[in-house]
Formats: sequence, C-alpha cells, structure tokens
Amino acid sequence: AYGGAQCVMSSKQLRGDVNLAWPTAELAVMGAKGAVEILWRKDPAGRASAESEYNRVFANPLPAAQRGYLDDIIAPSDTRRRIIEELEILQHKKLANPAKKHDNMPL
Repeated sequence: AYGGAQCVMSSKQLRGDVNLAWPTAELAVMGAKGAVEILWRKDPAGRASAESEYNRVFANPLPAAQRGYLDDIIAPSDTRRRIIEELEILQHKKLANPAKKHDNMPL
C-alpha cells in the first residue's frame, strides 16, 4: 500500500486489530518511480540505480514491521491458517470505546 491507501486499509493508526503482509508486499509513502522522479529530478542519469535502491530500502514490508505497523510478515502459503487463527482470537473481542461527549451536528 502506498501513502493514504495504507491508512484506510485497517492500519494500526486506525485501530486495526491485525496487520499481516507477504514478503513481496510494498509499503511506502509512494511508489519508487514517483519518488525517484521527485528526488532525482535534477540528475536523471542516476534514476535507475536510485529506483532499485528505493525498492530495496523502502518498498518492502520490513521497515513497517520494524516500526510496529505490521504484526508479522508471513509466507503466502500460511495466509489462510493465520487469518483463521487471528479471527478465532478476535471472535470474542469486546470493544471498550469511551462514552460520547458530543454528537455530530448535521450541517
């Protein structure tokens, strides 16, 4: 997921319960091509190597997992089993939201 898309796909920042990713997942602020075009706009010759470096450093799930945005990086073959396990754990989850102080006025 890139940028704003990650936020709306049940991210930890929006209280998502479980976040799993495959090793081939890409989680970054933006795609490598767009980022390199912005960062290397004055030096087009270095874009090719910069794009591969951006992919290696940023466009993989490891930095997100290290920062706590992902619970685990799983093999695609483990996906079904892990989803079942996580849903079984969450089956009896009780939400504890604070009481509302104010309503949302219709405008």
